[in-house]
Amino acid sequence: MSALDSLDSIVVAASRACHSPLAIFIQFQGCVICLALALGWAFAAYVRAAAFTFLYHDMDKLEHSNQVDLPGVSVVMPLKGFGEHNLHNWRTQITTLYGGPVEFLFVVKSTEDPAYHAISMLLKDSQEEVDAKVVIAGYSTTCSQKIHNQLVGAEKMHTDSKYMLFLDDGVRLHPGTIGTLAAEMVKNPEIFIQTGYPLDLPSGSLGSYCIYEYHMPCSMGFATGGKTFFLWGGCMMMHANDFRLDRFGVVSELRDGGYSDDMTLAAIAGAHKRLITSPPVAVFPHPLASDLSFGRYWNYLRKQAFVLKSCLKCKLDHEQGTVFFTLLPIMP
Repeated sequence: MSALDSLDSIVVAASRACHSPLAIFIQFQGCVICLALALGWAFAAYVRAAAFTFLYHDMDKLEHSNQVDLPGVSVVMPLKGFGEHNLHNWRTQITTLYGGPVEFLFVVKSTEDPAYHAISMLLKDSQEEVDAKVVIAGYSTTCSQKIHNQLVGAEKMHTDSKYMLFLDDGVRLHPGTIGTLAAEMVKNPEIFIQTGYPLDLPSGSLGSYCIYEYHMPCSMGFATGGKTFFLWGGCMMMHANDFRLDRFGVVSELRDGGYSDDMTLAAIAGAHKRLITSPPVAVFPHPLASDLSFGRYWNYLRKQAFVLKSCLKCKLDHEQGTVFFTLLPIMP
């Protein structure tokens, strides 16, 4: 009976603790957070509900006569390493229904990067079908290697390109994505950057589910169907002349000490009151690595916190900081 009495006393003590003012406050706060997330996801679903029937709603736009005069697009992809999903992602990136001039620039640090040999073999098999090449950027000395690769790709883009699309190697494209993004840029010349958001697909590991849980609340910021202050570096379409002419300091700000491409460009957009949009169709399947451990997730979260803290010092809009630090307590 003594064991049962001890168990009863533990249950009674736990019940009293759960009914304390502090416990009630914590439970109430959790309910408010869950309600806010539920409403945000419901709004996101409503905005994007009619956007996925097909990326080209007007099939006549696929006719050759309607595509020959489309603006040129240079797709710049900074690469590093070779993961289990990269090859398939690259195939989707060079497979497009866009009928205008389009070139693909895969930028690596050196020929020693594992990505160099993998992408070279892929392009060798597709050289007659697409305008694509590998660019060797060399080592960065003034900014992050990713930004350095992006800037070298921008320098190498075709002189007739009107738009430039930055993609991460984890982005899996629909064949109509480039055409849809370009059409939005043509429709609204005031757009400074068009962005999107990755739809994480957990692989089953704990780390992959943690990454998925971290990204899901953030996805609400991209579900506006239009103007947003969020920016994801994995998909950014911009005016090519903004880089050629260094408008608003996009090149100099990135080159001189830039660490995060999306945070830096978001800060520039905020400082100069430029428009960032996220069209409803710009959601990209993003399979997560099967070997993504909790340690790798924690390292990713620490880097995200460092990037945000650094960019808050360089005039980043305060809304992004507020969102991150509000969500931090509910992260695992």
